[in-house]
Amino acid sequence: MKSLKIVVERHPDTYVAYPLGVKGVVIGEGDTYEAAVADLKSALKFHVETFGADTLEVDPPILEAFIAEAGVPA
Repeated sequence: MKSLKIVVERHPDTYVAYPLGVKGVVIGEGDTYEAAVADLKSALKFHVETFGADTLEVDPPILEAFIAEAGVPA
């Protein structure tokens, strides 16, 4: 089993989950945090079955991930 760092975003009407550093676009969505993570796991399984396990290789590896806010002129 491969361990990946993922981000789960809460939106007004849904949750969206995605892995960091994975080759290709893999996204999960659900009405709850748990549902979004479960959908992402299913999508990752399909991604590996379709494109191979090497698509999960993150080089260089992500040691930590941080979420921050930055102000930008609008």
